[in-house]
Amino acid sequence: MLDTWLTRELGISVPLLGAPMGGRAGGRLAGEVTRAGGLGLIGAARYNTAEWIEGEVRTAREIGGGAVGFGLMTWALADDDSLLTAVLEHRPQVVTLSFGDPAPYVERAHDAGAVVLSQINTIDDLRVVEAAGVDAVIAQGHEAGGHTGRIGTLPLLQEVLESTSLPVLAAGGIATGRGLAAVLAAGGQGALVGTALLASPETVGPDYARGRLVEAGSADTVYTDVFDKARHQPWPARWGGRALRNAFTEEWHGRGADEDTLAAAYTGDDPDIGVVYAGEAAGLVRSERPAGEVIRGIAEQAETLLSRFR
Repeated sequence: MLDTWLTRELGISVPLLGAPMGGRAGGRLAGEVTRAGGLGLIGAARYNTAEWIEGEVRTAREIGGGAVGFGLMTWALADDDSLLTAVLEHRPQVVTLSFGDPAPYVERAHDAGAVVLSQINTIDDLRVVEAAGVDAVIAQGHEAGGHTGRIGTLPLLQEVLESTSLPVLAAGGIATGRGLAAVLAAGGQGALVGTALLASPETVGPDYARGRLVEAGSADTVYTDVFDKARHQPWPARWGGRALRNAFTEEWHGRGADEDTLAAAYTGDDPDIGVVYAGEAAGLVRSERPAGEVIRGIAEQAETLLSRFR
């Protein structure tokens, strides 16, 4: 029941990709997702170095058995694409080029043997990435954690499925087998999971993030740009980030404060101030569970549910 374009194209048994969460998804998390039957993606953020990438690839392959993928922010490559060069030197199975036009980079990724995916947030985005020659698209909905668009996953997924012949995956709010089954039943070829993995011990980042996620409910997130401004992250204005609410967002979200004011008030070491990007599926994350257990559980529940319709 879980045989899709994604599983066949990548030679995996579960149609799940571990989301390439910058600052959270390193080689250990990616490797455990791959070992569980999906494919883990390492988040290559603009501040990462070639040396960091090499180390994370080694870790991911030692754990997962060889296959690895990466996710990059396309807008950040315009001034300096050396990060993409460093990634492609390791010949990843998958490269996601999201948040911008991937046209300048798709051929290079294909030449390195990678399947190229793009996360999209609107139908206009779909047309851009289709023209760029990507192999598949990921309809990323507003429920997603981290940076995302403004259309909900289910409306966007339906619209994209009816608007393209490319394989379509979904991202945003998918944290159980019920979510994966819904995507596959709708005609999707798989899903990205991010928030469901954020309480796993294999993530990197501040220790407090896992506990805060487990304590949070699905109504405890906010779509905001205050963390980008506070940390001088030059994200294009069209993409805000969904994060857990805390004292910092209560104080500053929606107030229009400038970057210097926000930066002076911010410290990532304080659990009441530091950013924890997470999606509206936060309420489905009830304990700190190993990533492999999470992936296998999603797959088993989805297969059980879908088998009812044989």
